[in-house]
Amino acid sequence: MKFVIATQEFNYLISRCLNVVSSKMTIPILSNILIEAVNDELILTATDLTVGIRCFTDAKILEEGATTLPAKRLAQLVRELTVANIEVTTHENEVTEIVAGSSRFKLNGMNKSEFPALPALAEATQFKVPQKELKEMLFSTAFAVSREDTRYVLTGVFLHIANGEATFVGTDGKRLARAHLGVNIDSGFTANYIIPLKAVEEIQKNLSDEGDATIYLMADKIGIEASQALIITKLLSGDYPDVNRVIPEKSEVIVALHREELMTLLRQVSLFAGDTQNHSVRFTFAEGELHLSANAMEIGEGRVSMPANYRGPKLEIAFNPHFFLDILRHSKGETVSVGVTDPFNPGVIIDKETGATTVAAASPLFVLMPMRLSEE
Repeated sequence: MKFVIATQEFNYLISRCLNVVSSKMTIPILSNILIEAVNDELILTATDLTVGIRCFTDAKILEEGATTLPAKRLAQLVRELTVANIEVTTHENEVTEIVAGSSRFKLNGMNKSEFPALPALAEATQFKVPQKELKEMLFSTAFAVSREDTRYVLTGVFLHIANGEATFVGTDGKRLARAHLGVNIDSGFTANYIIPLKAVEEIQKNLSDEGDATIYLMADKIGIEASQALIITKLLSGDYPDVNRVIPEKSEVIVALHREELMTLLRQVSLFAGDTQNHSVRFTFAEGELHLSANAMEIGEGRVSMPANYRGPKLEIAFNPHFFLDILRHSKGETVSVGVTDPFNPGVIIDKETGATTVAAASPLFVLMPMRLSEE
């Protein structure tokens, strides 16, 4: 194998694969990147046996072939090279020589025959969606996915396809995010998938704001092809909970709030809520105003307020401020609609940029479980 490639391009390709490279030392070849030079194209592949990525680009191929090289060592070396182009040659015994100007380096690799092949997608159901829209769906939901293994199925983004619509859901049991996307697929096609969070994060990194992404669906895996990269992941097994049971169909009180102002005030008052997951901020809705307050014995007390289009008797509810801030960060509109009923039922947050007026139509939609109101 022998090829010439722009150093920056090679560095970019390697960096796209690097996060997928396995840290399992029990299978040494998984810490390598597979490099293939074929038909004027350079293809780099990495896998941890759950998530796999293949990236490709045009290159000057002088001799076709393939090898695998240690991913982190290769990435560190190429990152430090300052020349415009490099020449890469693989000799016998899987020794690869990298020539950069007057510098020469030799890396010991392993034969490609030991590298696990990515699954074939020929039998997959496939459809295309705009990359920008898919990126927004994942941005709006992945943040709410559980980071704890105690409820395994909640450690991925749930994808439900039915009636020509894809619904994405992320939840950790305390908060929930849901988003809808119309897709060009047979309206009779119905299926559920749970995509591991690591795969979702890699997909997000490889999506751009232009062009389409092709989604490949199989019973136990899913593939996304976009921006000269293909990501294939095994799915999480198990039954995802019926989230519709925790989404309130309607709220007794719906208040429109300025998103940036609410974020600023929440950041201020959350400084007085303590650092543990159990501390909360009290939301008090009063005539024309929303008051936010928090106190922790070891810190002190914070109280702030902002205008709100609320009319009615005083209503109090407590929320985790960090979860609420996460939701506001993953909204885009100037205002958000906050729906509450009482201190014991979930709050519903709708991004007003979407223009949705009902819970069913809202995309994205966020649900936040209330916390126990502390005595003041």
